Amino acid sequence: MVLSALALIAFSPVCAICALAVKIQDGGPVIFKQERIGRYGKPFYIYKFRTMRVDAEALGPQLSCSNGEIDARLTKVGRFIRNHHLDEIPQLYNILKGDMAFIGYRPERKFFIDQIMRHDNRYELLYQIRPGATSYATLYNGYTDTMEKMLKRLEYDLYYLEHGSFMFDVKILINTFCAIVFGKIF
Repeated sequence: MVLSALALIAFSPVCAICALAVKIQDGGPVIFKQERIGRYGKPFYIYKFRTMRVDAEALGPQLSCSNGEIDARLTKVGRFIRNHHLDEIPQLYNILKGDMAFIGYRPERKFFIDQIMRHDNRYELLYQIRPGATSYATLYNGYTDTMEKMLKRLEYDLYYLEHGSFMFDVKILINTFCAIVFGKIF
């Protein structure tokens, strides 16, 4: 919690610039909040800088495109913010509140968890730990836009759950930092 508070202070100039850019883009809300399922299966709201049009899910829950594909729902500013992983900075507030940790599994929406559970009910094992702002699965599987990738991400998350340690977390943090600095698209 102390690290997340310090990081929020350190990144406050970047947050101000992102907030201004999002607001100028289309006048909509700066922060996007969405219910996710966290530790013990309890819902919480995850916070991010808004990168998509306000009506992005007018047709219901959808997964974002990955592997550098362009999602038509992204705004121009949103594409830049997302490509540089700046949209994730508000999750430091989630860490400060205790809803999330720096490292864990990426929290998902109940709609998609229900779909994953139809294929593999081991997802519930993840509820033992707090979800994270980054994860072992994100580093090696990227973001998920198909059920196949969601199930592969689950395998990585279960591996992390079984082998998690302080040194493993340090390795994930260092690799995440390097991936962001060197422009890896997740």
